[in-house]
Amino acid sequence: GVSFHALMNATVVVTTVGNEEQANTIARELVARRQAACVNVVPGLRSFYRWQGKLRHDTELLLLVKTIDSEVEAVCQTIRELHNYELPEILSFGVGFAEERFLAWLADSVDKSAGIGDDEEDDEAFAADED
Repeated sequence: GVSFHALMNATVVVTTVGNEEQANTIARELVARRQAACVNVVPGLRSFYRWQGKLRHDTELLLLVKTIDSEVEAVCQTIRELHNYELPEILSFGVGFAEERFLAWLADSVDKSAGIGDDEEDDEAFAADED
């Protein structure tokens, strides 16, 4: 039969932010609220763009938000709520292929019935791997 996972689509939402504090705030909230399974923060982005009639360039950080399609609107809301840009970039990309077990983990991670605030409020919940 068709598994539940086959019926939902993995989605990647991207946004850029101006500093590490913004990146961490948005990334933590998205995962704590179970709107995303994982957020990759990629530093050292150089962005060239036109804003208010001027050519500009900035150093930014890229957030790659791994979620499922049914959570995209919630992800966008959280980004808008926490983002300090006048016009935040929020783009969503459907995923053509996702490894089956990764997709299962993704679905599990955004499962609201598991509870939002178990221990996600603590910084210790985001402790780094001690490999």
